[in-house]
Amino acid sequence: MANATAKLGGLNIGADELRAINRVVIAASGTSWHAALVGEYLIEEMAGIPVEVEFAHEFCYRNAPLEQNTILLVLSQSGETADTLAALREAKRRGHRVLSIVNVVGSAIAREADGGIYMHAGPEIGVASTKAFVSTIAILTLLAVHLGRMRALAATRALEILRGLEALPGQIEGLLAQDAAFKKLARKYGKANDFFFLGRGCTFPIALEGALKLKEISYIHAEGYSAAEMKHGPIALIDAKTPTVFVVPRDGMYEKTMANLAMIRARRGPIIALATEGDKAIKKVADDVVYLPETLALLNPIPAVVPLQLFAYHVAVARGCDVDKPRNLAKSVTVE
Repeated sequence: MANATAKLGGLNIGADELRAINRVVIAASGTSWHAALVGEYLIEEMAGIPVEVEFAHEFCYRNAPLEQNTILLVLSQSGETADTLAALREAKRRGHRVLSIVNVVGSAIAREADGGIYMHAGPEIGVASTKAFVSTIAILTLLAVHLGRMRALAATRALEILRGLEALPGQIEGLLAQDAAFKKLARKYGKANDFFFLGRGCTFPIALEGALKLKEISYIHAEGYSAAEMKHGPIALIDAKTPTVFVVPRDGMYEKTMANLAMIRARRGPIIALATEGDKAIKKVADDVVYLPETLALLNPIPAVVPLQLFAYHVAVARGCDVDKPRNLAKSVTVE
């Protein structure tokens, strides 16, 4: 942290070329796509570079315009995801540089990309990705700092972000120590047939991921939305039997999200809130509160996703589901 930047081995792209980037396209699928959405917030906020997030399979077929200094960033835990590999090859066919973030060393995507960053998260045995998701966001944060320091990101701000990132492992240990509380929540709400997961800003993708995890391993129907979008139709589904999980940390969107939460409460919807520790107001409107460690707003996605992963796990176990090998799913999706 001495130079207030992130040191990333394996990029294989020179500083001048990185400074010339005027657009980043991130292609991914599934959980990695949700991480990509977080990456969009991070890179645009820290580096000021416009970012577009694409489903890997859509990128290959819609002939999206790519300017000269556009770079493609592909995300994949396995490094073998067929759609993501196809997106990589399409970008290279069109003469663009491709960076990758993958977990499996020596995988096809790692070999074919111009450069990249390994997660080194270790083997992820379960089909539903958890630690790879967190690792991807951590790396995207470092990449955003790296690109930002080549532009206008102040050293003081970069150091603040890096120190916040460095503190997260200890904070997550604190969340893991609350496992019994997540198990209790799973018992209370695990028989519901439908869930909503809501967030705003950089926690909106976390709402999407929370819904996906619950669907994947417990087979309960769940939908993730931006909290602001609920009033545009989905709120018609809210009733006393449909729990809503709100990701509502104390950030720049807090007041807006609290207003969205009040709309759910007015319609008698049960509410589980993930809020910043010390937030007493949330207890007046939520049925249950999980407190998150206080961190920078841009870093909230990492601690916020952990309770959602544990909640999905305990619901699945209570329902007798195979958590490691959910039906109809494979660890590496190698068909298009």
